[in-house]
Amino acid sequence: MGTSIGEQRRRLVEQRKDFEVEYRFYSPEEGGRKNSSFYQGYRCDWLYDGDALEEGIWMIWPIFLDDIGSVVDPGSRVANEGKAQMLIVNDELRATLHAKRLNIGVRGYFMEGSQRVAEAIVTKLLAISEVVP
Repeated sequence: MGTSIGEQRRRLVEQRKDFEVEYRFYSPEEGGRKNSSFYQGYRCDWLYDGDALEEGIWMIWPIFLDDIGSVVDPGSRVANEGKAQMLIVNDELRATLHAKRLNIGVRGYFMEGSQRVAEAIVTKLLAISEVVP
């Protein structure tokens, strides 16, 4: 039997969050997805603004927040623009790379392969601020 929505939500709430962003998904006219529906649990990659794809895209996943700053329920549709708290999946790179690069105001993109589907700007440093690079 699957995990209940309540259990999934609890895990999301308890999950470490490294930084917070304001994001905006691109419309199809801007080069975004043709199906522009996104849901809590969506997994994309992160590209720092100014980096070439060849330099790497990173496993940094969004945990979407609602209008009052609460975690959106698993499987629920998320707004086309809003706030998300980001989880850096690779702990080693979290310390050796991302802790050095992340600051308030840093821009990046949600990526699906080589396609940019959203733009984002870092607005808060959360658990990443506890890492000593």
